[in-house]
Amino acid sequence: MAKPLSMDKPECFIDTESGGKLYVKESALQILQKIEQPVVVVAVVGLYRTGKSYLMNRLAGKQTGFALGSTIESKTKGIWMWCVPHPTKAGTTLVLLDTEGLGDVDKGDSKHDSNIFCLAVLLSSTLVYNSRGTIDNRAVEELQYVTELTECIKVKSSNNEADDSGEFVKFFPSFIWAVRDFTLERKIYGNDATEDEYLEFALKLKVGTSKKVMEYNLPRECIQNYFPSRKCFTFPFPTAPENVSRLEKLDSADISSDFLEVTENFCKYAFEKSEVKKLKDGIIVSGRVLGHLAKNYVDTISSGVVPCLENAVIAMAKIENEAAVKDGLEIYQSGMEKLKDTFPLELKNVSSEHQHLSSTATQTFMKRSFRDNDGGYLKTLEEKINKLFDEYLRQNEEASKRQCEDLLSVLSGPMTEKLKQGFYAKPGGYDLFCKDLEDIVKNYNSQANKEVKAEEVLEEFLKQKSVDSKAILHADKKLTEKEKKIKEETEKAVLLEQEIKVKEEKQRQLEEKMEAERKSNEERMRQMKEKMDEEIKLQREEAERAMDSKLREQAALLEKGFKEKADRMKEEMEEFKRQNAEAESNRAREFAEMLENSNRRHEESMAVMMQQHREQMEAIEQTNCRSSDGCCVL
Repeated sequence: MAKPLSMDKPECFIDTESGGKLYVKESALQILQKIEQPVVVVAVVGLYRTGKSYLMNRLAGKQTGFALGSTIESKTKGIWMWCVPHPTKAGTTLVLLDTEGLGDVDKGDSKHDSNIFCLAVLLSSTLVYNSRGTIDNRAVEELQYVTELTECIKVKSSNNEADDSGEFVKFFPSFIWAVRDFTLERKIYGNDATEDEYLEFALKLKVGTSKKVMEYNLPRECIQNYFPSRKCFTFPFPTAPENVSRLEKLDSADISSDFLEVTENFCKYAFEKSEVKKLKDGIIVSGRVLGHLAKNYVDTISSGVVPCLENAVIAMAKIENEAAVKDGLEIYQSGMEKLKDTFPLELKNVSSEHQHLSSTATQTFMKRSFRDNDGGYLKTLEEKINKLFDEYLRQNEEASKRQCEDLLSVLSGPMTEKLKQGFYAKPGGYDLFCKDLEDIVKNYNSQANKEVKAEEVLEEFLKQKSVDSKAILHADKKLTEKEKKIKEETEKAVLLEQEIKVKEEKQRQLEEKMEAERKSNEERMRQMKEKMDEEIKLQREEAERAMDSKLREQAALLEKGFKEKADRMKEEMEEFKRQNAEAESNRAREFAEMLENSNRRHEESMAVMMQQHREQMEAIEQTNCRSSDGCCVL
């Protein structure tokens, strides 16, 4: 499991150049690069000097951290980041984003504010909007940035001008409205109301089609339509006015118990309800991916182009899939390098470890990769692993050959000495030579019978010794010409038999390799199917969450008498369902093609090996025929 990373203090994440362009700080990217865990991202936005940073510090479990301004000047510039282990979700990192206050008169740049708000929406899984006083029409109007999101964010990369904001609910964060310094009674038509009822009442639409009514309804409709869930917390004054400027330094006893209670409820809700950040199609975001995502969005915005969710996924997929291939290869190569230290080994041992490491490498790839639509990256991994496997087999064979040659050199040492001394150059010397050679072969076979190059090295050795054998045979005065002829043919038969053994051993090794490839392919197909099922499940869950949100909004519209809007929404939902079904069908087809392509590559590889198999069988049969012909002569 990936280790959690905890920062002692916040770090500037997104800053502004002197020319006004946003950029991602390299130091922040390096921190995120180390976070392989899924991340829950909570971002806070709101007007400057509304106490956003205090809430983020409390979410971090700290009294201080994000800067709390004590003057009318906005303290936070750009977006600051604080990564801490999630307090309730094991194996997850909580990323807190404190954004620059909106509406700072010193900046005089509303576009900059829109970009900050847009980035907070794009990067977070929970968006906290922090305001002061009450949720009245002025407070809603100050949240004008939500009405500009259609101009700041695109879902699809297609060039048509169709409004795709209906899909925002699929990818947008959940929404929390934190109302600070709330002094009113929460009553609706004289009845006590909960915080959430208070929010929904404030977001209630007006009936009518006048320009004034439409302007009133627009931000409310955007909040209702874009954000999958909404929650409200109303915070009373924390302490006496003269102490507010040093809130972070106050003891709990000096802070209102009601304020502390709401703060605790806020933190508890944020911890329990904030989801892991996901990309389009339900792809889970790690810290590393969040860093790439931020850079992609910021670079896009800085270049004057509208960030596109689909393009971001494609860009992330390329980065992550290339890295996934690298990770998989490193796992495989690292394991095989350790195995290499024990070469030479039997082929079955090398093949077994290859299968295990290949499976682990594929698993590593699958864990990190996403949107490998045509299976191209998996194919690259597969081809590189097979190339490495062939190289390790060659190195194992070389090690085996050296070991076998060294063994024969030791075993044949006494014979070599006898040859130098002319020990066999006498009557009966040939039989003595054959007896010594037979002992060498017997000892060699008992010690090297499991070596992959045992038979081949022995064949080469026997061929070399046949030169000495012929010379000794022809010089042996004890043997008649007829006996010499018979022994010569017998020796040829022995060499032919060894040649057959070499070919049969190669055949056996090829069959072992084919079996290893078959098992590796079976495991690869299993993992691909598992990955396919998981991705389609995430895609379906994402669509279901969005549909549930739309159904709730439609029911609320009907309840409040907006039948025409509800009917239009019904048509939108039908189209939404059709698009989701089409997207799921397309994804299933892509996976089916991936499986088919992978199977085809496997079949092509097996066909090449089967051809080698046939050729080797033919060679064995031909050698057997030569051997049989030799026997007939004898």
